Amino acid sequence: MKSKLLEHLAGIAFVTFALLAALWVITIASGTAQRKQQAGMERFGDLSFIDFNNPFERALLRDVINIYYPGRSDRNDSLYNAIVKYKQKEFADKLQETHVAEGLSLQKIIEILGMYVNFFIIFVLVMVLTYYGVQTMAVFRFAYKKRRALSPASSASRKIQRMVIDFLAGLGTLLLFCPAYVIAYSIRTEFNTDTVVFMVLLGVISNGVLITYANKFYSFLVAESRKGYVDTAIVKNMNAGYRFHSADGIPISSILNPVKKFKGHVFDHIFRNARFQYLSTIKEQASFLITGLIIIEMALNIHGHLNYEMLRQLLYKNYSIVVVMILLIFYTVKMTDIFTDYLIHRENMKYENTNQ
Repeated sequence: MKSKLLEHLAGIAFVTFALLAALWVITIASGTAQRKQQAGMERFGDLSFIDFNNPFERALLRDVINIYYPGRSDRNDSLYNAIVKYKQKEFADKLQETHVAEGLSLQKIIEILGMYVNFFIIFVLVMVLTYYGVQTMAVFRFAYKKRRALSPASSASRKIQRMVIDFLAGLGTLLLFCPAYVIAYSIRTEFNTDTVVFMVLLGVISNGVLITYANKFYSFLVAESRKGYVDTAIVKNMNAGYRFHSADGIPISSILNPVKKFKGHVFDHIFRNARFQYLSTIKEQASFLITGLIIIEMALNIHGHLNYEMLRQLLYKNYSIVVVMILLIFYTVKMTDIFTDYLIHRENMKYENTNQ
């Protein structure tokens, strides 16, 4: 665990240094380009006393240039046009920068941290609910498939019932694969999209994260159920039924419980081994989830949230603020990786202690 922690810390240090170095290079390059642009106008001295919006003063500038460079009217006209164009652009840039140019200040850092705390809370809530939903959906599907295999449909009504269930499950799958912005724009007239509750709900049910990893967890359950120790446990008279209300089955309350335990049932061992295998996919799931939250905030133009603010600052070329926001999101990913490695390490220690 120590070696993995050092690896994560080294990755954090490297990415932080790389982004700060990139910011420094961009700042230097921007300053150099600006100085080159101004270099051609420095030979004319300070022209700030001229009002370029005043036709008389512009005509006076043209006469001064013709007096200073006599006998070259065409070149003087080009020079005059270049000066006027440059000064108008300079004025427009200054006017625009007064509204969009921002730098890192204590007040701005506090504002960014407030947005990040809101983003982090949403991320943790969605991650926890998705983790619970993945396991619950996978276990319910596994139990239902086992129950269905053990009791094939013998009547027309049973076949129709199963067809209806399959149809509704297909519709639910389509909804869970639906992009977040489609769901949001279809119901945003009834809900406030700025609320944390809406963001958490949208993060859980959209972009296919929940159904994708529920299918992955289900695959782990199926693979475990085919191993030899399951047959051995059944021979030793452990409960192996999958009816929800039978004595040897799996109660629905155990499936819905946040801490899932199936004492006395062979499925308890199947579930624990499948969950151990699933832990390593939490890193991948967290990355997809963070990407989904970024897309949700940007696509829905949710003002006051971290990722929409990052897009706005990127458009305004306030790169120092953008780098801070990117680092905060990166640190969230690395914190998730460290936490996942800790969970895997703790489970490994449990298995080692059990084997001893």
